[in-house]
Amino acid sequence: MADPLRAPLEIEFDYTRSLGPVLSEFMTGLVRGRILGARGADGRVHAPPFEYDPVSSEPPGELSEVGPEGTVVSWSWMPEPLEGQPLAGPFAWALIRLDGADTTMLHAVDAGSAAAMRTGLRVRPRWAASRVGSIRDIACFEPCDGPPPGGPDPDPGTEAGVVTGTITPVRLSYLHTASPGESAYLRGLADRRLLGQRCGVCGQVYVPPRGTCPADGVPTQEEVELPDTGTVTTFCVVNVAYPGQRAVGLTPPYVAAAVLLDGADIAFQHLVLGCEPGEVRMGLRVRAVWNDSGGISHFAPAGEPDAAYESYARCL
Repeated sequence: MADPLRAPLEIEFDYTRSLGPVLSEFMTGLVRGRILGARGADGRVHAPPFEYDPVSSEPPGELSEVGPEGTVVSWSWMPEPLEGQPLAGPFAWALIRLDGADTTMLHAVDAGSAAAMRTGLRVRPRWAASRVGSIRDIACFEPCDGPPPGGPDPDPGTEAGVVTGTITPVRLSYLHTASPGESAYLRGLADRRLLGQRCGVCGQVYVPPRGTCPADGVPTQEEVELPDTGTVTTFCVVNVAYPGQRAVGLTPPYVAAAVLLDGADIAFQHLVLGCEPGEVRMGLRVRAVWNDSGGISHFAPAGEPDAAYESYARCL
């Protein structure tokens, strides 16, 4: 049996959020070098502020300034920082109770060494040189017993605009190991072959292979080669491009559809191109268009009569 295929994969997108009145005020305060908290119905001051009181469920009243100094309540040392973390050298993740607050804030502490880090350590913020309305406007916290922070005045004044939104990059990198069935399927694509697996109990054919029949719970070990023709079962017309879209030459409007290959019992999603989006419909017969490097570029109309609804109704 051939070894499973492995490949590094990366999922990345920018998470964009509208802040709302409370977090907007909090982020605007950070731009101006101020940390704000909210007093709850039970008298406790939360920093960062809550959007809705955990006791009364009401939005907070006027926010009040806390800190900027505080005390480390608990911490964990990071000897080898990961890419994208606040500091390039070893640091501590810490829960910090700012002066005047009753809750803790999670942030990085640049203590210099693990030996210098301790519960009860007094810390103060080290402000970022350029601030945009993000929790990273606090570059990190540092011990109060060190030299005073340098750099620009942490309060740029009231000229700074109100921060109403924030964009946070999100990225996940990992090494994917394909299952034996998935590996065989991917190798088949390179040879312009579509390989599925059949359940030995119910006889259903799954493509791509799942390894186990979801209906009977038994391994699907019988390999089945399928034609590259099929039927559109359901579809949607994409009218808005998403940020970071990389497909060359693919501009809205275009169609993403569930395609049921002839002989398969489950549909899979792919693009349907080669016609106007308005011409795509349920039951449309399509054929795979292969790219030069192996793999299916998209599906295009096959020029055949539409499939009867009854032939794909159970696969919607």
